[in-house]
Amino acid sequence: MWFGVLPLSRAAVSRGFERLLDAVVRIDVRELAFEAGAGRFAASVGSGVILSSDGLVLTNAHVASPRAVELIVTLASLERVNATLVGWDHWTDLALLRVDLAEVKRRGLTFTHAEFGDSSKLPIGETVYAVGTPFGLTRTATRGIISNNNRYFEDPRGVNGYETGTFNTWLQTDAAINPGNSGGPLVTSDGRVVGINSRGYAGADNMGFAIPAAIAKEVMAGLVRHGAIVRSYIGIVPRDLRDFEGFYALSLNTGLLINNVDRDSPAARAGIRGGDILLAVNGTKVDGRFPEQLPPIQHLIASHPVGSTLRLTIKRGAETRDYEVVTEQLESRVGEESVFERWGLSVRKVSRTYARENQLASAAGVLVIGVQPGFPAAVAGLSRGDIITAVNQQPVDTLETLKRAHTSYAAQPEPVLVEIMRDRQVSLCVFKP
Repeated sequence: MWFGVLPLSRAAVSRGFERLLDAVVRIDVRELAFEAGAGRFAASVGSGVILSSDGLVLTNAHVASPRAVELIVTLASLERVNATLVGWDHWTDLALLRVDLAEVKRRGLTFTHAEFGDSSKLPIGETVYAVGTPFGLTRTATRGIISNNNRYFEDPRGVNGYETGTFNTWLQTDAAINPGNSGGPLVTSDGRVVGINSRGYAGADNMGFAIPAAIAKEVMAGLVRHGAIVRSYIGIVPRDLRDFEGFYALSLNTGLLINNVDRDSPAARAGIRGGDILLAVNGTKVDGRFPEQLPPIQHLIASHPVGSTLRLTIKRGAETRDYEVVTEQLESRVGEESVFERWGLSVRKVSRTYARENQLASAAGVLVIGVQPGFPAAVAGLSRGDIITAVNQQPVDTLETLKRAHTSYAAQPEPVLVEIMRDRQVSLCVFKP
């Protein structure tokens, strides 16, 4: 069954839209995932849009991540070229690729690039087109409108377990967005890119969501310069003040409710507590009455350089005072991953965020994310969720400690003493050859 709108007539679209169509690409990805104690390859298809003359392709982070071992871009001419990952940012679900320009030149290929539009000026009801590769069908355009230009929602699934959506709201559209559309552009009739399509709402009738161009443009520039987006973290967990003003004797549209403060975070060390009201950051008043207003405030805090001293004006009861907080670098709950196939073990480095969320004493150790039946780790009794804290009586502070022990085991298999923590209880086990 065919879904979508009737094919667009080339005569009916503007030259800008024609140029846009020639800048949209299909992205074939092969990536390595660490599952069940082994490394496994998986293939997927997504979309992207070329946004510079030197072949920069913007797509979603859940399409192309550091796990990718092969990236193939199909140009509008249907020619396939290799690409490399410039950088990714799971917090906004954006990734940046670059096509192999040497290969393009050697083969005599050409491509065009699209231009950003102004997503901040999109009215509800504006006609837009979602262009991409749904279900592998390249150069597909579906038509709809902007259903909401400032949509807030939480995505508990995130990007392969990584957090997303903390620092931006979304454009909502009823233009059909299906699997494979991810990373393709949301455009106006003149071909300007106003969003990057990210996801559809499962079970709904054409409820799709795109990252606004204003966010995409900022992230793209940062990835070009640094290959990653570095953000500041202070450890407050915000909540909108709607329905709470009466309990705090606040005027309307004043302040943000601090719902919780992460353990051992900069805010906690400064003495800030859950239930406090944040009134201003470095003198700039904040208004977090509604959920849609929270991401811009979090973006304001995160945009300061790591190590900055922020002056937070806090209301607690009848008292209002300033607190100084020194920011740390924002980290994901998902740490670096690796697999140790001789042991049948896949692990993930414990991050500070994971340690705080799980009330661990420190971020030392590695988290077991999979074991392979019949291999030494499984036979020794390890299971998903255990934390390896030492190997052969050497503390496991980084993955390198475990990698060295595994290399020695592979060269000359001998029993390995492993210390694990399970339910905050320490126990010992042995990996036997």
